[in-house]
Amino acid sequence: MSRKYFVCQGAVCQCNFGSTTDKLKVKTHTSVYLNEEQGNKKPAATTKELGQTFQNNSFGSCSKKNNNPCTVNVTQWKDYKDNQKIVENDSWLLLEDSTATCPIGGSGCIRIIHHGQVTDVHSHHFEKSDETVLQQLMPLTDTNEITNDTEDWVE
Repeated sequence: MSRKYFVCQGAVCQCNFGSTTDKLKVKTHTSVYLNEEQGNKKPAATTKELGQTFQNNSFGSCSKKNNNPCTVNVTQWKDYKDNQKIVENDSWLLLEDSTATCPIGGSGCIRIIHHGQVTDVHSHHFEKSDETVLQQLMPLTDTNEITNDTEDWVE
């Protein structure tokens, strides 16, 4: 069983019939956040992200519309996490392999290219790390300086 990431605001999506990508915007709830560290709050995407729920609401030119401009209209999401329900809006969390349906492109034509979560490394991640392992991974770095530093060393 492979690990699947939950999707959050800013996830990059693409339509099979479009010429470019667009970023997902979460507009349906205010209760579940991912990547909530250092003030970076990204709302989790759910099956209620329907209609025009993208930053530009376009995947460029649509080959199904003779290369006329795409107008995104999500009608349904598939392959979501069916045991992770959001009570606030009676929905389910989307996964990185979830797909969406558009009336023009059909079932599953919109896919998620990147889930939207980001890794952010801070000094407190090193506090419980084995110093010998850190020294082997970063031989030219003073690991004591990293683990004793109270400020973030990677932005």
